[in-house]
Amino acid sequence: MTSGLPRAIRDQSSFSVFPSSERLIAGLNTVFHNNGSGSPGVTILARQPNRFQSTFASEIVTCRLAENGTFRVFCKYGSDNFDNGYGHRGGVSYEAAVYSKVLAPLHTSTPAFYGVHREKKSGQTWLLLEYVKGASQDTSKTNDAVTHAARWIGRFHAANEERLSSTRLRFLRRYDASYYVGWARRTQQLFGHWRRELPWLPRICAKFEELVPFLLQSRKTIIHGEYYPTNVIYQNRTSRPADWQSTAVAVGQIDLAALTQNWPRQMIRKLTLEYKRSRWPKGEPDEFDRLFGVARVYMILRWLGDPNLASPAIRRSILSRRTRQRSTASRLLVRKYRRFIELLNSEAEWYVDWS
Repeated sequence: MTSGLPRAIRDQSSFSVFPSSERLIAGLNTVFHNNGSGSPGVTILARQPNRFQSTFASEIVTCRLAENGTFRVFCKYGSDNFDNGYGHRGGVSYEAAVYSKVLAPLHTSTPAFYGVHREKKSGQTWLLLEYVKGASQDTSKTNDAVTHAARWIGRFHAANEERLSSTRLRFLRRYDASYYVGWARRTQQLFGHWRRELPWLPRICAKFEELVPFLLQSRKTIIHGEYYPTNVIYQNRTSRPADWQSTAVAVGQIDLAALTQNWPRQMIRKLTLEYKRSRWPKGEPDEFDRLFGVARVYMILRWLGDPNLASPAIRRSILSRRTRQRSTASRLLVRKYRRFIELLNSEAEWYVDWS
């Protein structure tokens, strides 16, 4: 009943992207009752919007169950209307299937999957997960954190190679030629007119298209899809990867490319070695380095080739010196894009010489 809820909790319902407290209690009771809870009901003690949310709205809900005591639930809310990033992202329903069918059977260190609730009234799908206390984007970027993350994803890729034949995993997206080629062509459309500033761009985009069959023919596994350090919670010397909405079937080097992006070369070599040892204790396949190079280019094109990530005005500022009048957030975005262009140019020196 509304009258039994603290005012701070009732006020949360003023945000249309979040369910009212009454609807939230009903959804939580449905999930925890289906999980075998014998409790008379869930009590909500507090609600806090997630300050790191991106594609979908999410919040941390502090609850109490008679048999479990007080605990916190990470609630993510989604609908069928979202930006799928040209086939890169799945929705909340897709991510819930990844947690229940891919991650749960492996008993990994990922946040525990409590359940999924589909609310008929709003059409929303809710993903309910364990909230990992102490998650920090700063901690996730330390040398120790990314080293453990490299080992974790190496073991994960090794464990999932043989699972691809399972009928339960047929729902997973599989990158095809049109998916890969699309990123190179959109990058050309968005940045190709800067022929004087970026004379090397057409060549590297064309070369990437030529090498797409290499990505398709190589041995695949299940990948996270956005395995950046900020998506890997590091706690008590344990990696706990989260945000699995971009999970797909592809070469594992893509996850390693995401993890190592923007790190110094010496650190990239260290992380690559840790990954190889975890995935292939007896030695990596001969084509590893070449695949890793193609994967690094793909991860850069995936940023540059998405017109929804930056406005035309932001893109015009990337190669301009005039950014002082822009907001701090806009300047940071321009700086990020400049870094991606630098990374792509550094790959171009050796990449275009491959046969």
